[in-house]
Amino acid sequence: MTPVREPGLIRRGVLWLLLLGPLFFISYGLANTLTAGRSDVGSLVFAWEQRMPLWPWTIIPYWSIDLLYGLSFLLPRSRREMDRHALALLSAQVICIFCFLLLPLRFTFERPPLDGLFGWLFDVLMGFDKPFNQAPSLHITLLVILWAMFARHLQGQPWRWLMHGWMALIGVSVLTTWQHHFIDLPTGALAGFFCLWLWPSQGQLPWQAARLARVPKRWWLALAYALGAWLCAGLAFGLGGAWLWLAWPALSLGLVALNYAVLGASGFQKRGDGRLSCAAIGLFAPYLAGAWLNSRLWTWRQPRPDEVCDGVFLGRIPGCRSPAAHTAIVDLCGELPCTVTRQQAYRAFPALDLIAPDSALLHAAATSIEQLRQQGPLLVCCALGYSRSASAVAAWLIITGRCADADQAERRIRQARPGIVLHPAHRQVLQQLGAQR
Repeated sequence: MTPVREPGLIRRGVLWLLLLGPLFFISYGLANTLTAGRSDVGSLVFAWEQRMPLWPWTIIPYWSIDLLYGLSFLLPRSRREMDRHALALLSAQVICIFCFLLLPLRFTFERPPLDGLFGWLFDVLMGFDKPFNQAPSLHITLLVILWAMFARHLQGQPWRWLMHGWMALIGVSVLTTWQHHFIDLPTGALAGFFCLWLWPSQGQLPWQAARLARVPKRWWLALAYALGAWLCAGLAFGLGGAWLWLAWPALSLGLVALNYAVLGASGFQKRGDGRLSCAAIGLFAPYLAGAWLNSRLWTWRQPRPDEVCDGVFLGRIPGCRSPAAHTAIVDLCGELPCTVTRQQAYRAFPALDLIAPDSALLHAAATSIEQLRQQGPLLVCCALGYSRSASAVAAWLIITGRCADADQAERRIRQARPGIVLHPAHRQVLQQLGAQR
């Protein structure tokens, strides 16, 4: 069912455009002017880019992003969605202009003279756009934000596929119009995902639940991920070339460190349907790939969940090929998406890996376990099914009176799944729950 549109959104969208439009032209033009007068402007271009074709007709999709920019303000159905979309576009402008001034780059190809309609469109563009504002490509950054907005609201066929095709063509056009070098595209995409991550269309903003970690282990893990980020960044910019792709895992690991230090599991933006936001997938993809591979390597000898008692199973997070053998899932994994079918009930209680969940989260998870298990076989999972999910099952055993204390609950779970790992921090939280019973 399509949500009811809040009144007054057209006027609100016009006001945002009146703010963002002049800001775009003023800031972009100022960055061009300042950079044109500098003598330290370099370039970053790969040898294979010399074979990049010039397709003059792609100036039309290139220009069309301006129209889509304005039309995007007709799509939001709530003030919150409208404002967050506008703030994402504003953030894109600020981030890209800052990068243009801090690390200016120049486009190095000389475009041959063109005539006709396409030549006129290029002339108009060159009257405003100079070859200095390169990485990250503001065009690509804005494209990522606009693409996400149109993808949320264009659901019918064939319009949805036409939209995706046209958006992809806009992305290609930054190369085939000889406006950008390749490095500008991935950096622009990451900037766009970062803006969407800062201003998600639904749910909490990343910093709304932010608080400094009080658990020392979270700080140690944050430091470890931060060191990994610095190592990747050092290799990327020290070695150059193909090593520049390491800038992506550097950003990913840096954000993971931020999650452990300040943001918590909410920084991964896991939604109520088990999926991560598209922005989180884009930003955290290198870390997510490593986390998923780690979960499969640790559990390849024990891929199936184990029944603890009364239809409650304990196991690793299900993947897209896992059979839907359970009627409900209680998920404690904060960093990996969970595959859920339409027939399955699902509850997410995201917690950080290697950190004991707090008592409030375990109590809420235990309550959901008791409610959902009555519908049929229930899977309680985390990345491996050994710690976070095991502590939730232990909390359920204690709260429902099936076990007298944390030690008895651990022994009962270990009989079903011997590989579980409950550290002193887990036992302390479980003992607190037992005392509150």
